[in-house]
Amino acid sequence: MSAASWVWPLIVLLGGYLLGSVPFGVLLTRAAGAGDLRAIGSGNIGATNVLRTGRKGLAALTLLLDGAKGAVAVLIAGAYAPELTPLAAVGAFFGHLYPIWLKFNGGKGVATLLGLALALLWPAGIAFAVIWLGAALLTRYSSVGGMAAALAPPVVAAAMGNFALTLLFLAFAVMVLWKHRANIERLLAGTEPRIGANKTVG
Repeated sequence: MSAASWVWPLIVLLGGYLLGSVPFGVLLTRAAGAGDLRAIGSGNIGATNVLRTGRKGLAALTLLLDGAKGAVAVLIAGAYAPELTPLAAVGAFFGHLYPIWLKFNGGKGVATLLGLALALLWPAGIAFAVIWLGAALLTRYSSVGGMAAALAPPVVAAAMGNFALTLLFLAFAVMVLWKHRANIERLLAGTEPRIGANKTVG
């Protein structure tokens, strides 16, 4: 195997990882003087926990940027090597889940997966957004919205006959569910906080 055959895939994977690792929630709350996000609420670095600071604008911006970093990683790779976009997606997704800057303790991947889905297969991203919003509004559980939405992309990809992306999206969905395992336990126990509740878990 020649060096050229693995150098570019490695660059794309690492580039996606480094971009995905940017902890926008932590950076924004710190810059706004809202403290260390990791010491607030659940300690998670995503938009739901940013909302617990009372800064709705910061939470919305965190959501936007966490989604954008996934989309940007895919779009940059697609501009130079379209066949490597799945590697960029994998890098960005796992960068958010396990960022090197935060000792590999990252978020749950929902917003980043939305950005990835929109960039890789936009109908899957649209379905993700609709289900995320709908499930969250109906149940008032942020975790339910995120987990339900994560299941949409593999279904849409399969329905469109894109089986390579079906497998990729399915792997991402499994990881989202895994990162929500504590939420699942609380849902089963009836102790999961609803959106807007003043709780310290999430």
